[in-house]
Amino acid sequence: MESLRRLMTQFPHAGRLEWLSRRPRRHGDVEIMETLTLIEGQGIEGDHYSARAGKREVTLLQAEHLPVIAAFCGMSELRPDQLRRNLLVSGLNLLACRQQRLTIGDDVIIEITGPCAPCSRMEQILGPGGYNALRGHGGMTARIVRGGIIHRGDRVTVIPAVTESAQGQLFQTP
Repeated sequence: MESLRRLMTQFPHAGRLEWLSRRPRRHGDVEIMETLTLIEGQGIEGDHYSARAGKREVTLLQAEHLPVIAAFCGMSELRPDQLRRNLLVSGLNLLACRQQRLTIGDDVIIEITGPCAPCSRMEQILGPGGYNALRGHGGMTARIVRGGIIHRGDRVTVIPAVTESAQGQLFQTP
C-alpha cells in the first residue's frame, strides 16, 4: 500500500494557465494580461501588492470552480476578473498543491502557501451571499521562488518533493 505522503505528491497531469491579471491600484480595476512578470520575493510587476514579500505575492484560482461559484450565486456564468485573482489554472487541483512548488512555463517557480480567503467586495460584485459562495473556492496564495515571465497557455506542473528515506538518503518522489 502506498504511503499517504507519496499519494499526496501524485498528480494525473499538468495544468494550464488560462488567464492572467494584475491590479495596479487597491480596489482598482483588474487588468487582463497575456503575459506577466513575476519578481522573486516581490510579486507581480505593476500589481499593487508588488514589493510586499510574503505568502501572498500571487493569487491563483481553479478554473473548474467558476461554474460552481456561479451556481451558488444563481448566475449563468462568472468571469475570472470578477473574482480579482491573478492566475486562472485549469487541470490541476490547486488545493492539493498546498505547500508544494509549481513550475509555470519553463522557468518560473512558485510555492503554494495557503488558501486565499474571499474579500468583502464579493458581496458587492456577486450579490448577497457572494462572500459565502466563494468560501472554499477562493483559490490559493503563493510566493515567488524564481521569477520570470509567464504567458497565457503556459503549462503548470508540480515539482516533485524531495524527501528523506529512513536511511537518511535524499530522493526525489517520482
